[in-house]
Amino acid sequence: MKRVLIIAYYWPPSGGSGVQRWVKFCKYLPAEGWQPVVFAPENADYPSLDPTLESEVPASVEVLRGPIWEPYAAYRKLLGGKGASTQVTEISSGKKTWKQRLSLWIRANLFVPDPRVGWVKPSVKTLKAYLAEHPVDVIVTTGPPHSVHLIGQQLHKALGIPWIPDFRDPWSRMYYLKHLPMTRRTWKRLLAMEKSVLDSCSTVLACTPLMQEDFQAMTTTPVAIITNGYDEEDFSGPAPTTDGQFNLVHTGLFAADGNPLMLWKVLGQMAADDPAFREALRLRLVGRVDKEILEALDREGLSGNILVLGPCNHSEAVREQRAATLLLLPLRNDPQYRPILPGKLFEYLAARRPVLGIGQTDGAMARVLADTGAGITADWEDSAAMRSFLESAWKQFRDGRVLATSGDISPYTRRNLTHALAVLLSD
Repeated sequence: MKRVLIIAYYWPPSGGSGVQRWVKFCKYLPAEGWQPVVFAPENADYPSLDPTLESEVPASVEVLRGPIWEPYAAYRKLLGGKGASTQVTEISSGKKTWKQRLSLWIRANLFVPDPRVGWVKPSVKTLKAYLAEHPVDVIVTTGPPHSVHLIGQQLHKALGIPWIPDFRDPWSRMYYLKHLPMTRRTWKRLLAMEKSVLDSCSTVLACTPLMQEDFQAMTTTPVAIITNGYDEEDFSGPAPTTDGQFNLVHTGLFAADGNPLMLWKVLGQMAADDPAFREALRLRLVGRVDKEILEALDREGLSGNILVLGPCNHSEAVREQRAATLLLLPLRNDPQYRPILPGKLFEYLAARRPVLGIGQTDGAMARVLADTGAGITADWEDSAAMRSFLESAWKQFRDGRVLATSGDISPYTRRNLTHALAVLLSD
């Protein structure tokens, strides 16, 4: 059996869709003739935890750990202790205190390409020693954080092992980088780092078609695409029993820069026009939610329709998705978010509930929803499209009809995607 070394910062007990991508690949790679070896941090400062994902990793997968130093403890101390911030993400266009501005300047210019860059040097040393005794056929690095690609680059250069950097998100074109106060010198350094990685690897791996196009325009290295997906086993069995409410469900991080203000306005108007709709409406928010989201809902008179369920494990999130009436997927309101496909999108597809997406109507998410017939994508200000979709769903709900989708989503199963990965690793 061939062996692949996967270098990943996010790994159980970390939670989130970025973890699931490679946990699921590792689950199905052995059946494709590949034995995964994973290298991850042993003491990472993860923003969210989901220890239940550890059960997804086959016992045959070798998991190596290496120590990492990160600046986040110092950052929290600067801001006044753990939990001082109520924001899902600090890197945004919102107002900042002087302490936040200072910390962002330090993060932008002293930790290039990202705050996990301190993991590079010790990891290269550890893995050189490991690979001398336990050779592998291919190395994969998965980012963000994109500093992990520097580990793969150095190992590839020193040992000649084929190396594939996997990009779950863009690098220099990531939407939030414009909010970092980088100096011109830092920005040039980051661009040069990205170009060096793209040009020196064996193959680049992207997870959306638009990201593939962007990366291919930057390098002559072949750029392959394997999207994120869903695991059929997670969605097996009968759907959970519903509670009889008109449940609009959002799972995962809900950040202020993805606050769908027009959607809340539309829902507020519908609730004001129809007492039965107000009585039935429930907004079930599963995960971390910025306070701006709740404040905006309150302004539209919807505070009594909100259920903030908070962070939960993956299986609980899947249960909420499957029990939903409709699934909400507002993207970050930023032009640079156009090529990104949120990992939760594919589990929304598997839940077989209609999806109301909000974002660029010519973006990557809009393509998937249109191709699978799983829902619509409305522009952030398109109140007519939102209201039409919601009113149609409400009518079906009142008529006692089950709202469900049935399009072909088989290209996005984890088994099929892992087969494509195995082919790529073998090339």
